[in-house]
Amino acid sequence: MSALLTVRDLSVSFPTMRGLVPAVRDLSFSVGKGETVAIVGESGSGKSTSALAVNRLLPRGAHPVVKGEAIFSDRDLLTLPSRAMRHVHGGEVGMIFQDPSTTLNPVFTIGSQITQPLRIHLGLDRKAAEARAVELLRLVRVAAPEDRLRQYPHNLSGGMRQRVMIAIALACKPALLIADEPTTALDVTVQAQVLRLINDLKTALGMSVLLITHDLGVVWETADRVIVMYAGRKVEEGPVRQVLSAPRHPYTVGLLRAALKEGTDGRLAEIPGTVPPPLAMPPGCAFAPRCERATEACRAGQPPLASVGAHAHVAACIRSREEVSA
Repeated sequence: MSALLTVRDLSVSFPTMRGLVPAVRDLSFSVGKGETVAIVGESGSGKSTSALAVNRLLPRGAHPVVKGEAIFSDRDLLTLPSRAMRHVHGGEVGMIFQDPSTTLNPVFTIGSQITQPLRIHLGLDRKAAEARAVELLRLVRVAAPEDRLRQYPHNLSGGMRQRVMIAIALACKPALLIADEPTTALDVTVQAQVLRLINDLKTALGMSVLLITHDLGVVWETADRVIVMYAGRKVEEGPVRQVLSAPRHPYTVGLLRAALKEGTDGRLAEIPGTVPPPLAMPPGCAFAPRCERATEACRAGQPPLASVGAHAHVAACIRSREEVSA
């Protein structure tokens, strides 16, 4: 499968009074044409920061230091001039954010927010842009789309606002859709509807999808490949069925246990301990202090990603060839 997006050695740090705080370290991955790749991990693992960095949407006020490459259609998004990047945003790369209530502008109508990218990127006049906006709302299964154009975000439910966000992201038929926790603010029933909608639209439009989530059930249902991140690093990657059926990194095993099983005392299983602070990473494997299988060798040096079987399944663990049941 040819790659639409190739990220190489992506590192993101933020300046603080104590020096640069690393949020993402040496992350490399690719997204093939028509493929859905999921990035999973706990809060603070670096998954959302990675997606925002690739799309040049990290807050400027935080003065992020970004290194590496993000090759999209033979251009490096990380070094592309700002003027050219504006054409990429919304045109070639669409993005769905976690919470539409904080992303949609409350003082502009739904119609004006959908038609804006159509007029900027496609050069449509007002009448044509509004007609296309109605088509988009109908495509994302919003009832009475003509009426919705004149409404404001507060007039819609959370699920409807998220559908509007999807319509905006898809307005110019992007080749790549980045979905950052697209169902976090929704109830379970609406979550399933939105995920099914994204998957259906991906198939119908031939898009690639980079999905950021902490929900392994979502990954199993929607993704082709999965990347597991911990403390800013990739610790495991491979085809979804392979990684989730036979995980080879103890962190992935812990995530699966927490998602699927209860502990011996009847409570939900959890990974003991906490993620180490970015400026106080332990020597060796960052997960070693929380790992029940850690040895002295784990604490001696950072284990590299290594192949653990067929189908491009890799893991960063010196004991990765030992199968562990989740």
